[in-house]
Amino acid sequence: MSTAHSLATEELGSSAQRERRKRILDATIDLASQGGFDAVQMRAVADQAEVALGTLYRYFPSKIHLLVSALGREFEKTESALRERQLTGQTPAERVIEVLKLTSRGLQGDPHLTEALTRAFMFADSSVQTEINQVGMYMTSMVTRAMHPGRTEFDDQDVAIARVIGDVWLSALMGWVTGRSTAAETGQQIEVAVKLLLRD
Repeated sequence: MSTAHSLATEELGSSAQRERRKRILDATIDLASQGGFDAVQMRAVADQAEVALGTLYRYFPSKIHLLVSALGREFEKTESALRERQLTGQTPAERVIEVLKLTSRGLQGDPHLTEALTRAFMFADSSVQTEINQVGMYMTSMVTRAMHPGRTEFDDQDVAIARVIGDVWLSALMGWVTGRSTAAETGQQIEVAVKLLLRD
């Protein structure tokens, strides 16, 4: 089993390396937006990012590492934007549902990209654990902050509930990506799960 993982921004020593990583992820997202999972080929990403193929593999050992890292970056942007947003829900469940609907709406606005990122997350194995944990960290942060606005520390139960909600949300999103459910049905599934988990 490979223990290789993508090079995170904080592991890169120079601004040139960080810029190179950004170009690679930009190219990945652009290709995925155009044609989904199958459009993201390592050679095409390297060409568009203007890096050597060997360099790309040093940053991201596989296509799955690459796409899950891109998902992490998208979640990082979403989590940052939500920190600046005043949620309108009056209860923890209402606020969490609001956050998940906003996040879903953003993803569903770019179906090819969502298909690529979601499929990669579902295909990921233990070699992509570092990248998966990063995605989970941002999702947990979004949900726990919606549950308890203004707090910066959360207990084990809050984190456990947030992780379950994140798993349900990703599963529901996969149902939409594969055509098993509509956007409306996806939203309804998420809403039911959140209300059950966050009942007073």
